[in-house]
Amino acid sequence: MKIRELQPDEYEVLEDFLYEAIFVPEGVTPPSREILEKPELRLYIDCFGFLEGDNCLVAEEDGKIVGACWTRIMEDYGHVDNYTPSFAISLYPEYRGRGIGTKLMTEMLKILKKQGYEKASLAVQKSNYAVKMYRKTGFEIVDENEEEYIMVCGIQGTTT
Repeated sequence: MKIRELQPDEYEVLEDFLYEAIFVPEGVTPPSREILEKPELRLYIDCFGFLEGDNCLVAEEDGKIVGACWTRIMEDYGHVDNYTPSFAISLYPEYRGRGIGTKLMTEMLKILKKQGYEKASLAVQKSNYAVKMYRKTGFEIVDENEEEYIMVCGIQGTTT
């Protein structure tokens, strides 16, 4: 497994990983890919590479990108302020549960620390199994609504 930066000529794969990032509870039919046209989802990938806080790492196995972790400062579900990058992460289903997501997030936190960010944020459905991984990588719940946790990870001063 190789972790590397996503190259500009590969940015189109973010649409696939954005779709994979949509949490679908057990027994629920996944939404149509048309859901990706919603403005609240497009903001995760439109003009990627040109906005503040845009970073993307991918996991590659046998020359195939199998997962992505990207950040951007945006007014998304996990937005806490205009200085904090929000995380998005997903893996193809057959690659989940192997520690790849944790590795991607840990490496991304190192990049954000080098860039001088003080913290990073994300939103996650309360029933999503990834909550455990986010906690393991240093994210803490700072707010919640009926369905989601808003989580923040302090970056500066950590040994990440």
